[in-house]
Amino acid sequence: MKKNLRALAVAFVAVSLHACVLAPGQHVNTLTLSRQGSVEAARFQLVTITPKLLAMDRATAVPTAIPPELLAFEPGSYRIGAGDSLYITVWEHPELTSPAGPQQQPSANGRLVRTDGTLFYPYVGLLKAEGMTIEELRAAITEKLAKYVEKPQVDLSVISYGSQRITLRGAFMKTEPQPITVTPLSLSQAIGLAQINTDQADLSGLVLTRDGHDYHLDLDALSHQPHGFDNIWLKAGDQIFLPYNDRKEVYVVGEVVRPMAIPFKTTDLSLSQALGRAGGLNEVTAKGKAVYVIRGVEDMEKGPAMVYQLQAESPTAFALASQFPVRPGDVVFVGPAEITRWNRFLAQLLPFSGLISNLSTAKINFLGNNN
Repeated sequence: MKKNLRALAVAFVAVSLHACVLAPGQHVNTLTLSRQGSVEAARFQLVTITPKLLAMDRATAVPTAIPPELLAFEPGSYRIGAGDSLYITVWEHPELTSPAGPQQQPSANGRLVRTDGTLFYPYVGLLKAEGMTIEELRAAITEKLAKYVEKPQVDLSVISYGSQRITLRGAFMKTEPQPITVTPLSLSQAIGLAQINTDQADLSGLVLTRDGHDYHLDLDALSHQPHGFDNIWLKAGDQIFLPYNDRKEVYVVGEVVRPMAIPFKTTDLSLSQALGRAGGLNEVTAKGKAVYVIRGVEDMEKGPAMVYQLQAESPTAFALASQFPVRPGDVVFVGPAEITRWNRFLAQLLPFSGLISNLSTAKINFLGNNN
């Protein structure tokens, strides 16, 4: 964590000194950060946000798709299980249908499937009901009753489902287990019953766990497709987790009206939306073309971090910003009209992170730049 914060600080410094070290189309000069005797090298590559860049990103984007194994599952007939309560009707034989009295609620005359999967019924005795469909159990009871009742007319229904459930966790308003019933339950129906906490949910990060395997689903993207996740049917034992959005944020700092950390609710937060939520550029101190998106600081061991620059004074800047997606962990920095000193820039960051405590002993050295 501290390593990422140190690297992030270097990224901020690199951008704040854009007039000294950034040149379009070139790599940013290497900066070093020394702390407790260690030296880390960080490299940044500046890229201008252009229509061509956006077109290339769209061309390489992978469409959101539902895993085929989820679509392949189709629920079969309901199988009775332990914990289910059944209401068995034998026409013209109320003593069998309602032994507690016809004036009682159906639940009072229900027949509970025991933990060992058996069911007791008069004249039938113990019957292994677990695993049977409703029609199979009805036929079995009819066959055994025929020895004592002439041409028995038997009907059977489930009045309480207790054997098969799905569980829900995370950013839902209702997280009670939902039963699997004779009516198939789809993912969209289960989510509708649970009611998403729209202020706190990360709609792009839902996880459906089935048979020990996690399936990651982007609800926001799927909701824009025909049928979306309506064709994903659930089965007993499925677990649904919808994460909160407090761990996926984009940070908007610098010369904006309200510097802030913006949580992600969906995957399509654009640069213009991020700036808009921060109140827009500060008209007094912001320099129009000094808008940067810093990305990949945490993965600099794999390659250079990217610094995307928006030429905000261009007539097409608004259109470009509205099409440029920001990602979790991005830092949107709006530079001032004059070069920012390190201590002023650090002060701008204090409301958003613990950088001051983590970097209190760090020594920042700028090669060839001493402001």
